[in-house]
Amino acid sequence: MTVSEQLPSSEKFFELFETTGWNTKYELSKDELYLGLKNSWYAISVYENETLLGFGRIICDGTVHALILDVIVLPEKQGKGIGRLIMDKLVAKCKHHKIRDIQLFCAKGKKEFYEKLGFEIRPEDGPGMQLEKYY
Repeated sequence: MTVSEQLPSSEKFFELFETTGWNTKYELSKDELYLGLKNSWYAISVYENETLLGFGRIICDGTVHALILDVIVLPEKQGKGIGRLIMDKLVAKCKHHKIRDIQLFCAKGKKEFYEKLGFEIRPEDGPGMQLEKYY
């Protein structure tokens, strides 16, 4: 396995992203998706030979807030420590820069994975909010 701080190609990332089913909701083209990646503060890609096994990224203000996004591992490679490796590196980057608030959106069925890493559900009196497809 090889770990890289470089973004994968748009083709490799789109292929990995498509395994999640998330694009059914977002309906993004490969180019639209990659534009978002290029605006990341930090990213980790994990490869086996030329195959992109996993990916994760952060958007951040550099001081207070960081949001971990797009933590994806190929379904057939899940449960082998790749997701943990990605998360450890993402959190370490935030800690190195003394980021005070690290947040993430958890995909369905992955809550226990993030809890094992120390993440907690936001309190009921401070719920996360969202505005979808407002355009």
